[in-house]
Amino acid sequence: MSGPPPGPGAGRAMSVGNGPPSAGLPPHNGMPPQQNAVPPPPAGSTGPQSQQNLNQIVLEYLSKKGYVRTEAMLRKESEPITTNGSAFPSQSSDQGGAKATKAFELLRKYMDDILDVYKPELRKLLWPVFVYSYLDLVREYFTKDAEAFFAKYRNLFELDHSEDVKKLSAATLPVHLTERLPKVYLDNKYRVTMTLMPFYNLIQFLESKIFEGGQALIDVVRDHLNIVTVDRATTAEKSIAAILASGQNEDELPAEDEGIPGHNPGHPLTSRHDPEADASRIRLTLGPYPQDQDLQDDVRAALQEEDAKNAPRPGQPSLVDEYDARIKREPTEDAPSRDMVPLPPSLARDVSMEVQKVVEHRDRYRLEPTRTGGVGPGVSVTMYTFHNTYDSINCLDFSGDNKLVAAGMAESYIRVWSMDGSALPSPTDSSQPSSSRRLIGHSGPIYAVAFSPSTVNPDPTGPPTSPQYLLSASEDKTVRLWSLDTYTCLVAYRGHDNPIWDLAWGPYGHYFLTGSNDRTARLWATDHIEPLRIYVGHENDVDCVAFHPNNLYVFTGSCDKTVRMWHTAGGNCLRLFTGHTGNVTALSCSPDGRTLASADDAGNIILWHLESGRRKKRMRGHAKGGIWSLSWSVESTVLVSCGADQTVRVWDVLLETGEGGKPGEGKTEGALATKGGAGRWSGVRRGGEGGRGHSG
Repeated sequence: MSGPPPGPGAGRAMSVGNGPPSAGLPPHNGMPPQQNAVPPPPAGSTGPQSQQNLNQIVLEYLSKKGYVRTEAMLRKESEPITTNGSAFPSQSSDQGGAKATKAFELLRKYMDDILDVYKPELRKLLWPVFVYSYLDLVREYFTKDAEAFFAKYRNLFELDHSEDVKKLSAATLPVHLTERLPKVYLDNKYRVTMTLMPFYNLIQFLESKIFEGGQALIDVVRDHLNIVTVDRATTAEKSIAAILASGQNEDELPAEDEGIPGHNPGHPLTSRHDPEADASRIRLTLGPYPQDQDLQDDVRAALQEEDAKNAPRPGQPSLVDEYDARIKREPTEDAPSRDMVPLPPSLARDVSMEVQKVVEHRDRYRLEPTRTGGVGPGVSVTMYTFHNTYDSINCLDFSGDNKLVAAGMAESYIRVWSMDGSALPSPTDSSQPSSSRRLIGHSGPIYAVAFSPSTVNPDPTGPPTSPQYLLSASEDKTVRLWSLDTYTCLVAYRGHDNPIWDLAWGPYGHYFLTGSNDRTARLWATDHIEPLRIYVGHENDVDCVAFHPNNLYVFTGSCDKTVRMWHTAGGNCLRLFTGHTGNVTALSCSPDGRTLASADDAGNIILWHLESGRRKKRMRGHAKGGIWSLSWSVESTVLVSCGADQTVRVWDVLLETGEGGKPGEGKTEGALATKGGAGRWSGVRRGGEGGRGHSG
């Protein structure tokens, strides 16, 4: 192959462009003219032309040897430079929507052709590449192209990112990029975790397709993504077996190791969410809260007295034996200390409640859904209908002794009913007692009510175990504590800046938790008018709150689609659970303290393993519209949920993959493949029209 003629004549080197000024290099002595020999420039010729010829020689050599990456870099550096230092785009290169479409199609085709073992990891790139390609088009004033690009590919992401797709579709002009959601994406790099092999293969592929969309993808990766590479050998989750399993049982939710902190689904263990609390290093204390020695002695004495009155049946353990086996256990590594969250001294009421809990634990019917396969007598269910409410009930709560029910009304008052129809007298009210009471004090709709902890008391001569107080939260930014002896307001707690959506009592009373529109959750004690702790971290409303059974941790769910686990006393965030594709609407921690259930308005229920911070499985069955209540069985094996689709569903949370339900026993659509989990609902009960306050 002969080199280009000297002088300004057109040649292949001219398509590369002029390089930086140089004196040029003469051909090697003895090189025949047929082997790319370039004659020295004639007198009067300029240095740049010689540099062109040199660049061409090097490019052809690199191409012949297969050094694709180095060749592409040299071509890029050899492009003409403008006055502001940027390279002139090639006249034949695509711009605007054509460039973005070509790049996105290139990425999709690559993912279709790649080995199946790498597809789950690489598919995590589709969403961020789509978002940033669209936002770049909008920012560069390619308005029509941006709309066409968005309309063409939005259906790929409607399932997992429906809210973001809806909001991004409204950002059609550069001025719209200052809105919250586009700004979140543009101000942060989207994190993606990948193993080394698929990452290197991807980069090599993009560099080999520089002029076919690869450069545009490289620009997006460089400017907007934070790809963290890990060695597959360092983590069992990235093993070949795990990846193959995830490919065979692909989760429909976005991958865990991705996203922007506090926004899109991301890994629950990464310290990027909370620099002060690396969940992979913080060991939780999930054991039961220890009883003080005085309470143990009093409970044991009361149980011995009860055993003397009512001897156990043959084969049935005594109450003292049941107490020793269940409650009075040897200290374990995950048992909390009593001084972590101090409680007031125990009273006779507390002793009576503990005795009743032991009796119920021994005599209760154990709900084991897989024992008979759904065949046999059903569990009795009591249902109540509230007439003539005119859609004014925002929330409901039943007392622990099953004698009272309270409803929070949109008309700013609370109605308390006696469930057995008995009168509710008050020493401060001389009027004729009735079976209901009306509590007036709030100046806005009531969004949450909660009775203080209580138990059934079969012995009317003993200390009362009925609820003493009722809490209510309202749009008026206050929480009120009501006495159930006098049915009057005792305290109004003020501190939140906006309406309060939800509240929850601690498992032992005394403490309670609130969540508000001001994006905070607050811990209160009944004997303090100001909050003891303020939990700050959510980017949107805190819609639901819950306590851990040992009182040491609290949970908050938010419209930012995340769930956070906080240390009650320390106030720091210990876990961030991300994976919901809708607003989190309900939370409930299992009685054994090991699993958290969270639900969203997209119809998903996700179970989280608290110790590891990882998702155990996802259960689907409810329609979109919101799941407003979750409740566990005592054994932590069954979960009950109710939603806006007018159904109540009973879930077997222990069901593993491959144990599909029988015909008529609906089941969930997949779960986290690496955990082998799946769920199914065991029954559906339909009620009246669904509606929602912010608690219920």
